[in-house]
Amino acid sequence: MPELTLIEALRQAMDEEMARDDRVFITGEDVGPRGGVFRATLGLYEKYGAQRVIDSPLAELSIVGVGIGAALYGMRPICEIQFADFIFPAFNQILNEDARMYYRSGGEWAVPMVIRAPYGGGVGGGLYHSASVEAFFAHMPGLKVVIPSNPADAKGLLKSSVRDPNPVLFLEPKKGYRLIKGNVPEGEYTVPLGQAAVSREGADLTVIAYGIMHYYCLQAAEKLAAEGVSVEVVDVRTLLPLDKDTLLASVRKTGKALIVHEDNLTGGYGGELAAIIADEAFTDLDAPVKRLAAPDVPGVPFSHPLQDWFMPNPEKIAHAMRELAAY
Repeated sequence: MPELTLIEALRQAMDEEMARDDRVFITGEDVGPRGGVFRATLGLYEKYGAQRVIDSPLAELSIVGVGIGAALYGMRPICEIQFADFIFPAFNQILNEDARMYYRSGGEWAVPMVIRAPYGGGVGGGLYHSASVEAFFAHMPGLKVVIPSNPADAKGLLKSSVRDPNPVLFLEPKKGYRLIKGNVPEGEYTVPLGQAAVSREGADLTVIAYGIMHYYCLQAAEKLAAEGVSVEVVDVRTLLPLDKDTLLASVRKTGKALIVHEDNLTGGYGGELAAIIADEAFTDLDAPVKRLAAPDVPGVPFSHPLQDWFMPNPEKIAHAMRELAAY
């Protein structure tokens, strides 16, 4: 299997799906000849032409609205939002049209579309290019929310998302675009939506994460292993619908749970995970459910020292692991 970066795996997935199904097309800001601001669609315009790789106006509401209309007429759009921070002008379209169409039509109308958006901090993007938006959208039944943490999953999950009969918000940890590398299967390969994965077996505590934080948690778990602490790491992968069974089985096995995400602590998705564990695995716990997240400030600072203060990292995660293991 070839080694690819996260963004190369995403590009390969889109290329293969466009070759497989001529209903698949891409639209978004600068996705055409430029190949997108992060070059995720580089080369696809030249290969598939301007009718299938379409530069859009600078209007996220219209990008998603066009995608919904095309999906209702049988197409398979991949709509790129340049940064997750810019998705909010399309919030009404995603909530009231995209996520609710199948339900409100009694199953008569489906919206098979993917909305791709790079999310998260750590790249010097400052307030308007660093947001973690997953908690807003994981509150929308009818929408699937997917976040890959490695190249193999990025390819497999994106291909499954394109083929899904209902809308998928596919959030990509942009700090990991070229940082995270891994072997990626060739040929026909998908990863099912709605399934978490135990990426590292352990016995002393469970750490639950997704995206770049999962990548950091694996690094922290290696450090703890050298100290004699066995950490099990669970990659959520699909936030909505959530694979509760895999998460709960791991927590029941270890008796301790640490949840890590880079969004603000208050109202973050980790609070939902903590509530599920408290509701359904309380008697199996040997310690309180702990969360490690970003502080409750309005955005990721542009200043690099302050950005480092804001962001969870392997050192902070390892420290939280040690504290929970010693409880």
